[in-house]
Amino acid sequence: MDETEFWGLVDHARETAEGDPEDQSDLLVEQLSQLDPDSVLDFARHFEARANRAYRWDLWGAAWVLLGGVSDDAFEAFRYWLIGQGREVFEGALHDPDALAELLDDFDEQVDGDCEDLGFAADEAYEQLTGLVLPELGLPERPDEPVGATVDLENDAALAERYPRLWERFRS
Repeated sequence: MDETEFWGLVDHARETAEGDPEDQSDLLVEQLSQLDPDSVLDFARHFEARANRAYRWDLWGAAWVLLGGVSDDAFEAFRYWLIGQGREVFEGALHDPDALAELLDDFDEQVDGDCEDLGFAADEAYEQLTGLVLPELGLPERPDEPVGATVDLENDAALAERYPRLWERFRS
């Protein structure tokens, strides 16, 4: 499975689910269950590699502004949700986290920004196909700490300065 196929599966599930993250996860499991186990492993590798790429302080700060605070676990669910938004939003957020203010058409902090289940769609599909737990993916371990310069998540003034567009749209 190449990158285009990976993003195609993500996009199809999101569009079919009409943006509902839980439905998107269920639909992705259904789609992956139609593939062979090796393709599901490839999908899992693509997904995990992107989740690890997004383990960055600047994205954690953006998630904090969007959601009004984010724990370690919630930041993981945010990264999964961000991947679920598709290539344009994901890559745009990695390029400039503050650009999420323009990249996200609608954002409801009660529904959006959290999709833990999406991160386990490949695990579930693989188990359905093989009866086995998804094996190790052979990817480098995620760093213990997010990459990049730390962000003072408790300092509203610093967050407003670092993420002016997000702050203006979602916190003012």
